[in-house]
Amino acid sequence: MMLHQDSNCIFCKIVSGQIPARVVKQNDRAMAFLDAFPLAAGHVLVVPKAHFQKIQDMGAPDARAVFDLVHKITGRIESAAGTSASTIAVHNGKEAGQEVPHVHVHIIPRKPGDGAGPVHSMFKNRPRLSAQEMDALLGKMME
Repeated sequence: MMLHQDSNCIFCKIVSGQIPARVVKQNDRAMAFLDAFPLAAGHVLVVPKAHFQKIQDMGAPDARAVFDLVHKITGRIESAAGTSASTIAVHNGKEAGQEVPHVHVHIIPRKPGDGAGPVHSMFKNRPRLSAQEMDALLGKMME
């Protein structure tokens, strides 16, 4: 299988072996490794082996491979970190906080008092949408 990779992408360099990583598990289309700058002990990143900037850029086989790894290793990560919970997050685009423009799923073990909150705590300026605005958005999504 020929992989499209970006020679300037740190995750592509990890996948190709140019940069060493602590690999947790991999399959033919995805790789999971410890985050070099963890937010918690056991923080793992899961990336497609081919270079895609956003989730919607991936085809179904790559998306399945990435989320199959997430599914298979999350319990093992929580157990190793001594937690019973984790935050699983994707920043899909620069405006969403994506720092490396290559799809990556964060699996972050969580403990009480770790200082992080639910996803809703990230947003200080939430919109107040009317029922009509919600219906209009739904309609656009279904087109």
